[in-house]
Amino acid sequence: MSRYDSRTGDSTSYRDRRSDSGFGGASTYGSSASKKESVGDESPKKQDLDGLTPFEKNFYVESPSVAAMTEAEVEEYRKMREITVEGRDIPKPVKSFRDVGFPDYVLEEVKKAGFTEPTPIQSQGWPMALKGRDLIGIAETGSGKTLSYLLPAIVHVNAQPILAPGDGPIVLVLAPTRELAVQIQQEASKFGSSSKIKSTCIYGGVPKGPQVRDLQKGVEIVIATPGRLIDMMESNNTNLRRVTYLVLDEADRMLDMGFDPQIRKIVSHIRPDRQTLYWSATWPKEVEQLSKKFLYNPYKVIIGSSDLKANRAIRQIVDVISESQKYNKLVKLLEDIMDGSRILVFLDTKKGCDQITRQLRMDGWPALSIHGDKSQAERDWVLSEFRSGKSPIMTATDVAARGLDVKDVKYVINYDFPGSLEDYVHRIGRTGRAGAKGTAYSFFTAANARFAKELISILEEAGQKVSHELASMGRSTAPPPPGLGGFRDRGSRRAWS
Repeated sequence: MSRYDSRTGDSTSYRDRRSDSGFGGASTYGSSASKKESVGDESPKKQDLDGLTPFEKNFYVESPSVAAMTEAEVEEYRKMREITVEGRDIPKPVKSFRDVGFPDYVLEEVKKAGFTEPTPIQSQGWPMALKGRDLIGIAETGSGKTLSYLLPAIVHVNAQPILAPGDGPIVLVLAPTRELAVQIQQEASKFGSSSKIKSTCIYGGVPKGPQVRDLQKGVEIVIATPGRLIDMMESNNTNLRRVTYLVLDEADRMLDMGFDPQIRKIVSHIRPDRQTLYWSATWPKEVEQLSKKFLYNPYKVIIGSSDLKANRAIRQIVDVISESQKYNKLVKLLEDIMDGSRILVFLDTKKGCDQITRQLRMDGWPALSIHGDKSQAERDWVLSEFRSGKSPIMTATDVAARGLDVKDVKYVINYDFPGSLEDYVHRIGRTGRAGAKGTAYSFFTAANARFAKELISILEEAGQKVSHELASMGRSTAPPPPGLGGFRDRGSRRAWS
């Protein structure tokens, strides 16, 4: 039992901490359980803690092999794996799953998932998260960041008093889209089942009844999109009084989608001494400003560079063509690459998505579409058909650009070039995941010329070939005005004729 919890004597009110796992009973934590680590000035949150029950959040015990690493070895390892860190008292990275000290039942699930060693974000992120400090993580899509916060979340839940009737969740994960929220919940169920940790997914577009029932029964982990969560709070179906572990996943995408007011409203209902983990693939000013509002004395870990760049495992091919050439180019491309592999085609608009899908089907191609106007049931069915390979071509708007975790997407085609370079990187990031190779084709027209210079930089950084046509366009055009490179230019969307 935590020495910071005022309740004593009732062992049944606490979860089994599995003392043989390295995250054990009170003796394991006697020296390492901590209050908020005060580094530098006094936390501005301290004045708001009166009446709140203290809780335990520092679970990290450094393994002997990690402790034995010299500073030079740590520096070399971080350099090799392109890990950049900021903050005070930064823990050393771990090189193996055993070094983290996760329980055996968690390690078994990790192995089943096909991981042989921690990814760079996990290697450095797990020790940081387990120490109980706030954390900013910047890593490209497909980097393993979901497990970077979910596995420490499971350890966190197991150390807290069990839920009482009427209690809300202990862990809250906010995500920008329904698809991402569902996928996070699937991982939470898989890795939390051994601890009997219950989770649920709260999102719009489906009936509230089943979600309300889950919340009323009591769940330790809630994964939610902001709008539906606020709806549930306002209708008194849940509360956030027990939340001590908050995750904002794909914070840049949430801000891009206009969720800033909803995020602020949600966070205002959570105790100020919570642990907050803030994940983003990019680091524009808006994302940085929001982090300063919600995080105190955070660690920061960057995988690669905070500058925008693409996954090097993806072959990028950019074709400069006219608008009228697009469909014929798409068909010719499909004829060349269609081998039963999954192909994801991105378009700007819902109408365009439906029109191209209809035309492809009329021409005999097995295509389905997914976008925001589809019902949740239809979206789930389309994703199921795509995942199974029954319909290997899926057209999509940006609703699927992030969080869509479909194994073996071999090709991504940007039929319409996106309105920002961030979206370009995230779209093509649907292929080349978890160490696999992939190819991304993009149709680039004169209307996209303002992105040519920055696109060339991304291609060159990733070691890709730049066509003469694109290079010429890059020399003759100016880059996007400030702001367009960081967030989508909502005014630039062309209407589908």
